[in-house]
Amino acid sequence: MTAIDLKEQGNRLFSGRHYDDAAQCYTKAIIKNPTVPTYFTNRALCHLKLKKWSQVISDCRRAIELDVNLVKAHFFLGQALLEQENYDEALASLKRAYDLAKEQKLNFGDDIASTVRLAKKKRFSVAEERRISQEIELQSYLNNLILDDKKRQIKAAGKDPDKEELDKIELECDKRLSEVNSLFKEVDVRRKKREVPDFLCGQISFELMKDPVITPSGITYDRKHIEEHLQRVGHFDPVTRTDLKQEQLTPNLVMKEVIDAFITENEWVVEEF
Repeated sequence: MTAIDLKEQGNRLFSGRHYDDAAQCYTKAIIKNPTVPTYFTNRALCHLKLKKWSQVISDCRRAIELDVNLVKAHFFLGQALLEQENYDEALASLKRAYDLAKEQKLNFGDDIASTVRLAKKKRFSVAEERRISQEIELQSYLNNLILDDKKRQIKAAGKDPDKEELDKIELECDKRLSEVNSLFKEVDVRRKKREVPDFLCGQISFELMKDPVITPSGITYDRKHIEEHLQRVGHFDPVTRTDLKQEQLTPNLVMKEVIDAFITENEWVVEEF
């Protein structure tokens, strides 16, 4: 069998969800012709289905060496890196896949975009967990300092301290503990709100929209990014692939109002976006 025959046999096995057998066919095709990048991405997809992340990464990187503009190689690589919790590299690969798909006018629907959003959300979540852990540790440390200070003051008051003096020490300690814990509680409340909802993010940039516009298809984009798309890539809607011209973009005033309200309630947005 030729390499092409083996690839086609692998495709049939993949369609039947026989991923191990399909991967073996692609391996045989690679042995016969190791210069075809799609053989590597086909095998990578099998490994992706089998959750063999390291093999996915290896095959995708080999495919990229053969064809640096292969969208699927970057996309599958990003997915595998995401599963390995390597968020920065995953995002770099996924964004590269998204950009290449736009340049090549390939329709992946929302598959790549939704994976980018997922990677950003997971990266943000991990960073938040780290911050929470550090805050809990700091809060505990400060509470212990206050309690230790109270013990020192009581000891300094002598063996037979005045009750009024002890009450004053106790009251001051309780006040400090309350202030510290209230401060951390306020930080916690603010942190829980520190996430931009997906519906406020642009379909192209995946960031909070600044000037939302809506297309005849009903899709909302940030004006800057959709106009860049129309000028550089082509006159079509990136999601629906229908014809689209710049003059058809209409300001989405309702979305703009929602975004402005969100920014007002979340001052951190201005700094991060």
